Amino acid sequence: QVQLVESGGGLVQAGGSLRLSCAASGRTFSSYAMGWFRRAPGKEREFVAAKVWSTTLYADSVKGRFTISRDNASNMVYLQMNSLKPGDTAVYYCAADQSWSSVRNGYADYWGQGTQVTVSS
Repeated sequence: QVQLVESGGGLVQAGGSLRLSCAASGRTFSSYAMGWFRRAPGKEREFVAAKVWSTTLYADSVKGRFTISRDNASNMVYLQMNSLKPGDTAVYYCAADQSWSSVRNGYADYWGQGTQVTVSS
């Protein structure tokens, strides 16, 4: 069983930055693929970024602006978001699964409660 708790969301002006954090429970955290997803108002949940060991993947919409990182010793995953745009406004979710493909395709077993990110123009 893995529990995920996100934090770090908030209100920021366009062009600004935020860093989201995801605290994970579990003794085998390092073996889990971790991902970030988001859901904007009126839209479906979409993939943002994922990382397992040395493999990292980003959605085209955030490539070059967002960076996913993890600290396995602390059971933490981060999403550094730079050059934020109003279109990045969404609830951001952390996800975990032992399967990379499950995380990448949005079928992870474990999800956090989400943290709101609002980017004003």
